[in-house]
Order: sequence, then structure tokens, then C-alpha cells
Amino acid sequence: MSTIKDGDTVSVHYTGTLASGEVFDSSIERDPLKFTLGKGQLIPGFEHAIMGLSVGEKATTNIPSLEAYGEHNPEMVIEVPMNQLPPELDAQVGMQLQLNQPDGQAIPVQITQIEGESVTIDANHPLAGKDLNFDIEVVEIHT
Repeated sequence: MSTIKDGDTVSVHYTGTLASGEVFDSSIERDPLKFTLGKGQLIPGFEHAIMGLSVGEKATTNIPSLEAYGEHNPEMVIEVPMNQLPPELDAQVGMQLQLNQPDGQAIPVQITQIEGESVTIDANHPLAGKDLNFDIEVVEIHT
């Protein structure tokens, strides 16, 4: 029976949870996640967790934040005047926005605070700084 190695394309089912037990993502009600190891398509800790597994095998793993979405970077949290947002936008805490850099690259951000005439936005990944738990089942190793 073959086992997963770098460069393989695999399909897996997974459920990701936080330390509190809160589920942040799952493929159980969807098609399995299909990806190629070593292409940087997933967080490094997830790829490491399935190396050497075979079809039908299951694994439970804890991925520290550094092998997931990294530490929360306070330099990626900025305060901007409300008048720099589109006038038709009804800004709310938790709202996801997209900022465009001068080179045209889009950066997803989230409004984390509204105070007076200013808005605090956070460009960190929502799971940055969090250790993640995954239950994983290998569905297929594509040949």
C-alpha cells in the first residue's frame, strides 16, 4: 500500500478546531480537499501531519501557530480615518474588506474596532497567532 510523500496529489477530509473546541473549518459536508504536497497550497503543519499516511488512515494533529498562519503581527493592525473608507460603506466590526496596494495586489483586512471617526483594520490572517487542531482522513492518493 502506498504512503503519502512529497509531490503526491492527495484528497483528504478534515475538521479544524481551535483550543476551545470551536470548529473553524471542515470538509465533511463538502467534497474532500485535493492538493499537491510541496506546492505551498496548505499550511506547512498540515502537510507534515499527513506525510507517510495511506488511504483510509486517520490522524489527529496539533499545529502550532508558527507552522500554521504565523504569529499575530501588531504592525499589520492600523487605524485609519473613517473618511478614507467608501462613503456608501456601512462599516461594522467584523466586516471583511479588501485593500489594494500600489502594485494592485489585494490584501484582505477585517474591521476590528470603530471609535469616533476612526476605524481599526487588521491585515493578519484571522487564524494568525492561534494553534490549530486537525482531524484528518486520507481519502485518495492520486496517481
